[in-house]
Amino acid sequence: MSTPPAPDHPAAPPQGVAAHPGVTMVHRTLVGLGAVGAITVLDEHARTAAQAAAQLGVEVGAIANSLVFCVPDEHRGRRAVLVLASGAHRVNTPRLADRLGLERLDRADPDLVREATGFAIGGVAPVGHVQPLETFVDVTLAQYEQLWAAAGHPKAVFPTHYDELLRITAGQPVEVT
Repeated sequence: MSTPPAPDHPAAPPQGVAAHPGVTMVHRTLVGLGAVGAITVLDEHARTAAQAAAQLGVEVGAIANSLVFCVPDEHRGRRAVLVLASGAHRVNTPRLADRLGLERLDRADPDLVREATGFAIGGVAPVGHVQPLETFVDVTLAQYEQLWAAAGHPKAVFPTHYDELLRITAGQPVEVT
């Protein structure tokens, strides 16, 4: 696992995963939002919270999964919402939909995920999307001192903490289980 130099570092331009357009977008967004953690490139792809946690040596619950859901919308047909959930559990979609006052909440298909975020499933970051997304942040994440979230590629993550995650995503805290 390595931490790539900042893309504006004059001695070492980004290469490999660090130069990926999604990672570059996340980096620029994090810098613009004043986030403090540097993007880390993992040795292996981490498409699940368990894979990321194992490589980082942290509890799976400290992984903030970026999950895109689809909400039926009578005007646009459907709209995407982002749920940042602890990797330690699954989102209870009927219960969460009820808490949010929604008729239902469905898992988004890969096309909607890419259309709404600009990222492919497995690398969806909580920031840097192609369009603003209504975002909900799992209150369970608050129990961890440090969180890790995807950074635009299945091998890229960044550290953050609960309050920062709420701030940089303009997320609303919610119980997702």
